[in-house]
Amino acid sequence: MSLEWEQVIVEATDPVALGEWWRVALGWVDVTTEEGVVEIRPTPDRMPGLMFVPASTPKTGKNRLHIDLRPDDQQAEVERLLALGATRVDIGQGDVPWVVLADPEGNELCVLSAGAH
Repeated sequence: MSLEWEQVIVEATDPVALGEWWRVALGWVDVTTEEGVVEIRPTPDRMPGLMFVPASTPKTGKNRLHIDLRPDDQQAEVERLLALGATRVDIGQGDVPWVVLADPEGNELCVLSAGAH
């Protein structure tokens, strides 16, 4: 049996705007084929991707799944994401070497320190 991870689905009150935010944040490309839904990937033929679909209600509470990003320069990347519209959030992480941010719809993400993968 073969299994391939194709994408992560993200429900959003504005999937087009949130998909565009993540596209710019990650430097990925838009491969959308449906109106009102946004799918982005690292390149058109590379998976996994992220697909943003309409949600009937806004996000409430802490995510049970989130994305970790490992940049070359943590501080510069945090500042870039904040300039794009991310916000700093405290989810009880305490004193850790990563920075917890939220995207424009409040979905948490972590910006890890540079280092080994």
